[in-house]
Amino acid sequence: MSYLFLLIAVCAEVAATMSLKSVRGLCTPLPLLIVILGYGTSFWMLNLVVRTVPVGIAYAIWAGLGVILVTVGCIYLYDQKVDYPAVIGMSLIILGVCTIQVFSKMQIS
Repeated sequence: MSYLFLLIAVCAEVAATMSLKSVRGLCTPLPLLIVILGYGTSFWMLNLVVRTVPVGIAYAIWAGLGVILVTVGCIYLYDQKVDYPAVIGMSLIILGVCTIQVFSKMQIS
C-alpha cells in the first residue's frame, strides 16, 4: 500500500509543479488550486509512506520520478527542449533510484 501512496504523491507533485508555470497571481484560480491541492496531497501521501518505507528511499523515488516526469511533461506541454547532458543526468537519477531499491539495506526505525 505504501508504494501506491508514493505513486499518488509523485503524481500529485508533478501535477502541482507542472501547473506552477500557469499561475499568474490570483488571476488564474484553477492552476493555483491545482498547485495548492497537488502539493498538499503530495506531502500528505509522502507522510503516510515514510511510516513504513525509509525516508531516504521514499524521497529518492519521489524526487527522482518527479524530476523525470516533470521534464517529460514540459517537453510535451511547454515545448521545452532537452539536451544530452539533461538526458545523462536523468539516466543517472534512474540508475541511482534503482541501485537504492535493489541493493540498499536501509530499514525503517
